[in-house]
Amino acid sequence: MKSISKAANKLSGQPMFHILEKVNELKRQGKKILEFELGDPDFNTPKNIVQKAYDSLIRGETHYTNSKGLVEFRQAVVEATEKSRKFTPSLEQILVCPGANASIFYTIGCTVNPGEEVIIPDPCFPTYVSSINFLGAKPVRIPLKEKNEFRLNPSDVEKEITGKTRLIIMNSPHNPTGSVMNEEEMKEMYDIAKEKDVYLLSDEIYARMVYDDEETKFCSPSKYDECKERIIVANGFSKSYAMTGWRLGVVIGPEKLIKKMALLLETNVSCVSPFIQKAGIEALKGNQKPIDEMMKEFRERRDLIYEGLNKLPGVHCLKPKGAFYAFPNIKGTEMNDTEFADYMLERASIACCPGSFFGDNFKDYVRFCYASSKKDINEAVERMYKVLKNR
Repeated sequence: MKSISKAANKLSGQPMFHILEKVNELKRQGKKILEFELGDPDFNTPKNIVQKAYDSLIRGETHYTNSKGLVEFRQAVVEATEKSRKFTPSLEQILVCPGANASIFYTIGCTVNPGEEVIIPDPCFPTYVSSINFLGAKPVRIPLKEKNEFRLNPSDVEKEITGKTRLIIMNSPHNPTGSVMNEEEMKEMYDIAKEKDVYLLSDEIYARMVYDDEETKFCSPSKYDECKERIIVANGFSKSYAMTGWRLGVVIGPEKLIKKMALLLETNVSCVSPFIQKAGIEALKGNQKPIDEMMKEFRERRDLIYEGLNKLPGVHCLKPKGAFYAFPNIKGTEMNDTEFADYMLERASIACCPGSFFGDNFKDYVRFCYASSKKDINEAVERMYKVLKNR
């Protein structure tokens, strides 16, 4: 049998889906598993958004469209950006992608050459590492420290920049820790990127998921150059609008770069389905009450799981500031991350993710996604307390 490519052997994918596969097998066996492994909201997509996609399908809008995205959808993104980030991108700065995940791959593919370096937070969303390795570049990890609330420290980034650095990736609110960077840190990140003449990709998929603690507000480095020179913003509809299965994302960046990224998308998937983009327009411009209610519910779930995890023997957890993840330290249980995750799945029928899925140096942590109901969170805490107490 012929061997596969060296690039293919470097792919690592998203290991969270491996747990999902195991969970689905257990559920087929009749077991009730409480799921906290995957960043998939348990809400259905709001009905007004679904209706717009249905209407589009009925009208026969099922053909190819502009590979950059429908003009009316990109215009809706322009208007949303004016409100949320206080600048007005041109239509040529906007690319509609099949999910924000794809925009990360397209950005790396169009900014970094094989052998060059990409700076990433550690821990991080696994797609960063898989994409960088596949494309023949080198990931340079910047450790996030619990004592700094897992926020990316700009001075740590600056120390790791070399002549081979082409791109910095940052993510706030952050997966897997739920940390949120402040405006001063954002400005420092922009200044570093400008001084060192590198691109800065800001993964803002959780932008709407910043809880209204007085000291925590969403901010973006895009305000400093309006995505005209080096800042690239990746965003999507999966999390905030409960549209994970729709695969709809948007990237904003310098026109010259977006033009090349559009060619890569065109080569890869041709275009994003027009009826899905029509749903995206409704998500941005339609009734926001269901979205606001979801955000209120996520905050309540955040408070619940934070309090619950800190009651468990041998576990302590920082309060997440955004996204929908908790990243507790489980060192006091005398189990490492995989032992803890396996133990909870086997003994308590609870699925969570080992911290090492997101970074090799995080074997003392696990990730819980609190996209599950408050009832499930309460039951999970009770089950975990029981099995840890009796261990």
